[in-house]
Amino acid sequence: MPEIVLTAARFGFLVLLWIFVFTVVGVIRRDLFAGSRTSRLVAAPRGVAGTAQAAGSARPAKVKKGRAAHTLVVTAGSLAGTKITLGEAQITIGRAEDSTLVITDDYASARHARLVPRDGQWMVEDLGSTNGTYLDRSKVSGPTPVPLGVPIRIGRTSLELRP
Repeated sequence: MPEIVLTAARFGFLVLLWIFVFTVVGVIRRDLFAGSRTSRLVAAPRGVAGTAQAAGSARPAKVKKGRAAHTLVVTAGSLAGTKITLGEAQITIGRAEDSTLVITDDYASARHARLVPRDGQWMVEDLGSTNGTYLDRSKVSGPTPVPLGVPIRIGRTSLELRP
């Protein structure tokens, strides 16, 4: 009788091990492919060309007259509260010492992203970073217009354009 119980216990543990392995693989798979699914399924906030940009046709965000961005504010992360006055020059963001905004986030690349002024509005571009740049909840895959007050997320750091 003890031999049968021992065999049943071994078989039970083997089944539990395989259930655990399949669960872990499923979670990893969902995490890896969530970015590509999210950009198609989640509705983009007003003024952000999230779904249109994923299809390859970027349309500019609506810019309200008299509501131009003059300040870049770090709203979350180790530099929370930092303000940068915007001019005509581009803003580079990353861990590199020569970046305009140097962030010490483990999830940021050396040259992670940049903000570029074009036609009276600011565009965010990911510079081939490992973990990606997000505008609100949409992953940035090309030059994307940034509306006022919409968070730009780089790792644990969050930035916003303010008037």
